[in-house]
Amino acid sequence: MTKQFSYLDHNATTSIRPEAREAILHALDETGNPSSVHNFGRGARKQIETARKIIADALDVSAGQVFFNSGATEGNNTILKGFAGKRVLCSAVEHLSSIDCGIQMELIPVTSDGVVDIDELKRMVASNPPALISVMMVNNENGVIQPVTEISKIAKSVGALFHCDAVQSFGRIPFTREAIGADYITLSSHKIGGTQGTGAIIIAPNIHLPKLIEGGGQEKRMRGGTENVPGIAGFGAAAKAAISQLEDYQKLSVLRDRIETELLKSNTVQIYGRDVDRVSNTISCTVDGVASDTLLMAFDIEGIALSAGAACSSGTTRMSHVLTAMGVQGKPDRAPLRISLGWNSTEKDVEHFIAVWNTLRTRLLKD
Repeated sequence: MTKQFSYLDHNATTSIRPEAREAILHALDETGNPSSVHNFGRGARKQIETARKIIADALDVSAGQVFFNSGATEGNNTILKGFAGKRVLCSAVEHLSSIDCGIQMELIPVTSDGVVDIDELKRMVASNPPALISVMMVNNENGVIQPVTEISKIAKSVGALFHCDAVQSFGRIPFTREAIGADYITLSSHKIGGTQGTGAIIIAPNIHLPKLIEGGGQEKRMRGGTENVPGIAGFGAAAKAAISQLEDYQKLSVLRDRIETELLKSNTVQIYGRDVDRVSNTISCTVDGVASDTLLMAFDIEGIALSAGAACSSGTTRMSHVLTAMGVQGKPDRAPLRISLGWNSTEKDVEHFIAVWNTLRTRLLKD
């Protein structure tokens, strides 16, 4: 009997889309440095600019406001390091590439549901206005949607700029740069069906983009280094496909809710963020009575890929900084789990998870 495998860790990286694969293979078959003026170079440049326009159109900005890089970690570091020595406020549940990027910052607390505490943010900016406020639109661990439009208005009211890590929202929920009022947006290709190693920064008009990588004229002299032509071509193709299928992505909530219904049959499980707005694909929970590594390994043996939290904490199964900021207490026998569906997840994946969960629940847990 063939063993079934179900990939339920799409927030770490999602499956490559066929449209992206085709674009990447086409780019790999072409030769040319996009900075070269000859025909081959112009061909490579055309692929980059096509992708740039796709992403610009998706966010209702001009192509000149889109700058390609190696991914969201570089993007977040570029923006935040550009404000080193100035007052920076960052939510306590941001990705580690933001809150652990090497500069001093103050963390904005969140509620037990993982939402930025707006009253506390207002208090923090009232006495000493910051230069930058950085809050992600969708949390990578619990899927909670932050009130970024309101946060942006608070930033503007005190003369601060607003940075939004939109990695887990782009291609999942509809938005534009202007609608959320962001001065800087960071994106990542492999979260929407492109490849790892490619991302972008989107900036508002007349906003300065800090430099992180010097030494070249690429990306309007704002990011040195030869562009990753195949990766960027795939990014554009993945973005076009993801944006066109936004309605289909919302339907993942049906599969997510089926999983949550089964999980909550056990009194050892607590699911986080259920009472606030979330994206349709993400479940963050803890399971009491079993260690994280034991539970994750048991799922893996049965062919199900999950995580204990963000993939940036690879190899760790302790309570994440996100759950800790939400007030969740870590215990040796409390397993944090993140279950994240993707564009190609199916009912068969859900049925597989439920069957394995019920088996493990009987074997490992005491309800």
